[in-house]
Amino acid sequence: MSEPKYGYAGKILIVDLTAQKTETIDTDPYIEWVGGHGMASKLFWDYCEDKTVESTDPKNVIVCATTPFSGAIVPAASARCEFTGIGPFSVPEWYNRSSMGGRLAGMMKEAGYDAVVIMGKAASPVWINVVNDRVEFNDATDLWGLDTFETQERIWDEVTHGTPEGSWYELSGSRDGGRTTQRPSVMCIGPAGENLARVSCVVHDAGHVTGQSGFGAVFGSKNLKAMSFIGSKSIPIADPAALVRLRMEVQEKFGYNIDEGKVPGAPGSPGAASTVLDTSPTVARAEGCRGCFKNCRNLFPGGVGNELTCSAGTYFTGSGKIDDTLEVYSLLSKYGLNGYEVDMPVYLNNLYKMGVMGKGKEIDTDLPFEKFNTVEFMEDLLHRIAYREEIGDDLAEGIARAAQKWGRWDEDTSSGLLARPNWGYCEHNEPRAEVEWSYGSIFSERDINEHGVHNAVYNTSIMAVLTGAEPPVAAEDMAKQLADQSGLDDPECFNWSEEGIYSDARAREIHWNRAYGRFWLQSLGMCDWVWPNFVSRKHTLETGSTYGATPEYEVKFFKAVTGRDLSYEESIQLGHKFWVLDRAIWALEGRHREQEVFTNYVYDVKTTKPFPLVVHEDGKWSYSLCQGRTLDRDKFEDFKSRFYVHEGFEESTGRPTRGCLETLGLGFAADALEAAGKLGA
Repeated sequence: MSEPKYGYAGKILIVDLTAQKTETIDTDPYIEWVGGHGMASKLFWDYCEDKTVESTDPKNVIVCATTPFSGAIVPAASARCEFTGIGPFSVPEWYNRSSMGGRLAGMMKEAGYDAVVIMGKAASPVWINVVNDRVEFNDATDLWGLDTFETQERIWDEVTHGTPEGSWYELSGSRDGGRTTQRPSVMCIGPAGENLARVSCVVHDAGHVTGQSGFGAVFGSKNLKAMSFIGSKSIPIADPAALVRLRMEVQEKFGYNIDEGKVPGAPGSPGAASTVLDTSPTVARAEGCRGCFKNCRNLFPGGVGNELTCSAGTYFTGSGKIDDTLEVYSLLSKYGLNGYEVDMPVYLNNLYKMGVMGKGKEIDTDLPFEKFNTVEFMEDLLHRIAYREEIGDDLAEGIARAAQKWGRWDEDTSSGLLARPNWGYCEHNEPRAEVEWSYGSIFSERDINEHGVHNAVYNTSIMAVLTGAEPPVAAEDMAKQLADQSGLDDPECFNWSEEGIYSDARAREIHWNRAYGRFWLQSLGMCDWVWPNFVSRKHTLETGSTYGATPEYEVKFFKAVTGRDLSYEESIQLGHKFWVLDRAIWALEGRHREQEVFTNYVYDVKTTKPFPLVVHEDGKWSYSLCQGRTLDRDKFEDFKSRFYVHEGFEESTGRPTRGCLETLGLGFAADALEAAGKLGA
């Protein structure tokens, strides 16, 4: 094997569950795909022989790929690993992605691996123990049925030989194996994954999950309960001194003091931690993924609700008691359920109040709706979903498929009662206004879940706009700043007016949006809660400039870690290449232009809630509340045609053409599409 390149462990682990064998290959041939999503997509392409199989077919391949930044100290970028494979959650199911923070990615590299390719299906439940170069298959019969917390605790105890936490132990019983005080990093499934719930996820530690894909069910279908990684290897860094200096610069300019816990400016501003969930009188300590300075999660004295963050942290607030919120959050993690994918209680309660759902009703269930705003109701609901009991068997398929089965889908997505704008995913941000999110999602595989532009525009302005105060960044300045930092150089790219969302400039922004996301967020694991780092209130107070760290620091960190020269423009080109390979995979799976449409409420039901965004109307820039909006069907279809042409896709199908693919070095994909009769003309 050749010497590892800077930022890489140097090996990729190939796991054949059917034969219970493994092999390792050099990372070198895949370095051109950088890491994370880029590397995972190429590995999936190479190792998944039939890309049209169902998600739970043994022929499906799951790839977990680290990045050059994994295990380093790149702020808000050192922890993430990317998961890809055919995922069961989306409607329809197809090649999908997710990612996970925490400790897993760094430990994978310290064990010697840049990625893991998981193939086949074990005859009975197994868990895999990776200790440096040693990989062992273990019987998981005694783990099957345990929740994710119990599973990890059992594996920690076995791998550490029962060593008390914080004490030294030998990794393999010999001095050559190395010594460590670290707990293994374990990813596992709970009962939901075992029962092939499409709403299940893979869980690591207390609250790091592969959400919005359903990969827990894929692990379950393969009889893979868990994988554990522990290692004592080092990760080669090209310029450690530069890396430390850059880390300290970003911390000083755009970070915050975790022990102070106060953030200047608007909550949610990128580059500074959002206001932590108010847990008074509960005491909490901020906690973050490995190497992160944002520390967006929480640790609690009793351990219940640990690593709570984002939507799962507010999944249940009905009782008004923070302890109840924490308890339900931990239930989600223990069962291996993704909070966003099981965002269905309010809809179910609405059906109950309409007289449609309940005991003896059209949708028959004995769920105790009279206890709706209680932990007892949530425990009952989540248990049914995880174990596919009673109505939980329908709900484990995801609320979109459940509504289709009940005959409610067309009516409820047309009225907006069930707000699922694309691919069965929950509405994340307003699809009729914040179109970089909705367009990005409809042209991709899932809810994109990329917060950079949203944080800059919406989060920094909402309180000021709603209260009539002066926004931290004037609308015209915001559009110009985003144009400068993104490299698009045209403020019209960030015009969310009713005409601007259909413009050619907007098509260029969507191109950039997908490319930046595929490269920096998903192939280098930069957390979308911080990157792209557009607006920094802390920096403003100290320097007078609202500009954040993007795009200067991304390429500087890449150089420091890998030693490779990469311009920002080249990174966007590579991100586009990775995204187009995904489009080729979806084309093989049968995806067509006709599928890339939103559900009816996006076109027919006007917005009511205020959603401040930058608009350019009547020659003036301002913040608009974007109320009374719908997406125009004809204008969106016209935009879609122009966007396809801009990307090099066939206008009538949305599929990549040979010219597009070969220009990007994807001739192999063009050949495969042509052989399958799926190549764009």
